Amino acid sequence: MKINIAILGSTGSIGGNILDIVRKDKKNLKVVLLTANKNYKKLIQQAKEFKVKNILIYNDKYYEFLKAKLKDKRINIFSRKTKLNKILKKKIDYAICGISGLDGLEPTLDIIKFTKTIASANKESIICGWYLINKKLKKYNTKFIPIDSEHYSIWNLTREYSNNDIEEIILTASGGPLLNLPIRVQKTITPEKAVRHPNWKMGKKISVDSANLMNKIFEIMEANRMFNFDLEKYKILIHPQSYVHTIIKFKNGLIKMLLHDTDMKIPIFNSIYDKKIKYISSKKINSKTLNNLNFYEVDKLKFPSIKLLKKISKENTLYDTVITIANDELVKLFLQHKISLRQIVENLTKIINLKEYTKYFSKKPTSLNKIYKVSKLVRLKTNGISV
Repeated sequence: MKINIAILGSTGSIGGNILDIVRKDKKNLKVVLLTANKNYKKLIQQAKEFKVKNILIYNDKYYEFLKAKLKDKRINIFSRKTKLNKILKKKIDYAICGISGLDGLEPTLDIIKFTKTIASANKESIICGWYLINKKLKKYNTKFIPIDSEHYSIWNLTREYSNNDIEEIILTASGGPLLNLPIRVQKTITPEKAVRHPNWKMGKKISVDSANLMNKIFEIMEANRMFNFDLEKYKILIHPQSYVHTIIKFKNGLIKMLLHDTDMKIPIFNSIYDKKIKYISSKKINSKTLNNLNFYEVDKLKFPSIKLLKKISKENTLYDTVITIANDELVKLFLQHKISLRQIVENLTKIINLKEYTKYFSKKPTSLNKIYKVSKLVRLKTNGISV
């Protein structure tokens, strides 16, 4: 039996990675749904190449355009208003969310009911909406697999263990392009240089988060939401090679770590096949690589974002949305050359300490509307306070 797959956000990097995997195993993998926001040309190309019968485009303008222009009657076109039960008549095997930002939350929630497994690397959706996601996962008995390399590693290494078995969980950080540069550079470095990650090919936003280590703050927030491990057990270590993704120390004295190349295809590939051993091309292990693995404590002066770990709530609350969206807007301002890289964390610290936002520290995100409302307020405030 083929594994039936839905790809939310198929025209982005995550979508491209999973389609590369499908391309090499069409005998066992079948794509039944592709979605995109605006890139209708690429969406159509993908649908034709992989013989996908159903495509959904979220942007109304491009939906109407496609509806009028597409001559291929073998492809069904749906708009964002379409209910998924009209497209997916029964539970599929696997869905993956490759939509970036908070835009990925609602599609993630919508498809949980219609898939046996959902995989995601969408930080914003997991951080802001885990309370809602987890509720639906339980209701529809759907399995969730994180595919961000660190979280996939935690999931893979700990799925047979409980909180009582684990002493420490270490997430590694490359240190980004600023690791070996003096602190003063953070005030003058251009966005063009800040997004040049030494190891990973990523989008601009996540590259900036990596440059000032905010990505690790968010990764600990994510991990704390997804896994039932105490927040105090998480730690960050600088690991410039990005080869070791997570280290787990168990109470019985054993230490496990998961290593793999800097290639998102590897966690995605293994999330599809899970415990089945399949072949994926990767670099050979050699002594030179293993002999050059370095680990360092985080320099708190160079990466002041590390102090924000004290601001993380132990449960998913609307305060998570405040931190996530404020950072999102500040990164945009940096990319527009309006603030310095250093000012991202400085302004973020000011914003999240405002009384109007600290009240959300104990409020649950019980609906999408509440999350979106807080998001809108924070976006407006952030643009006003930081320029």
